Amino acid sequence: MALYQHILIAADFSNHTDMVIHRAKALAAANNNTRLSLCHIVEDFPLTDFAYEPMISVDADMRDALLNAGEKQLSLLGEKFGIDTDSQWIEFGSPGRDIVRIAEENNVDLIVVGSHGRKGIKMLLGSTANAILHHASCDVLAVRLQDES
Repeated sequence: MALYQHILIAADFSNHTDMVIHRAKALAAANNNTRLSLCHIVEDFPLTDFAYEPMISVDADMRDALLNAGEKQLSLLGEKFGIDTDSQWIEFGSPGRDIVRIAEENNVDLIVVGSHGRKGIKMLLGSTANAILHHASCDVLAVRLQDES
């Protein structure tokens, strides 16, 4: 019996995404070709007006444009790595929270995410990998990424 049945890859579309996917694919192959899925969360960055009035969310047109662009990128990754479209999710929200929710809703038993392993003040500001690690009910593999110099 395979250790993992369903692996979810959290894709951020950075230069390191392929490395994270290759690591997940290697784990899937070692676990009798475990099911692989991809997800990407378009982060809802609140915007402020020029007078620093209350924060507002991204408007609907911008949200739709970001989701459409993300869907295209996710589809290209799926094609490149042989991950079916029915195993791809793109949503608008909070990456740390929504990746965990997607994993729970789809019986994922391992989430694979890239992590830069920041230290000091950058760590205090939080990261997606850290949020996933602390909230997921399944295993989480944080693939160490090397910052480009």
